[in-house]
Amino acid sequence: MTAKHNSATEPEDARTEDEPIPHLGDSLTRLEPELNNPTRLGIVSSLKNRDRAEFKLLRDSLGVSDSVLSRHITALEKAGMIEVKKGYVGKRPRTWVSISKDGNSRLEAHIQALRELAGA
Repeated sequence: MTAKHNSATEPEDARTEDEPIPHLGDSLTRLEPELNNPTRLGIVSSLKNRDRAEFKLLRDSLGVSDSVLSRHITALEKAGMIEVKKGYVGKRPRTWVSISKDGNSRLEAHIQALRELAGA
């Protein structure tokens, strides 16, 4: 039985239910496991278009606690996606975070895979 196209209820580019979805498996394998957590994705996305960000700025922007942010930063640093520098401003300790070259390319690949999965 062939599905009929009803222009009143279906968009022009709607696919039939048994039509294969191209590259779905390829897109799924290219998703970056380290970025499947929303907080980690938020961290690297926040760093993408800046040289570095201070810990406090990331914490406040993401709306997470110090301990949550610290755990995610440690995991992303171990994965080679970000770089962490510690220092002082006056006598106060500061932590700055930046995205690594590898982290930037992995973020781009992850975003592209998500776009493919979403059909964009």
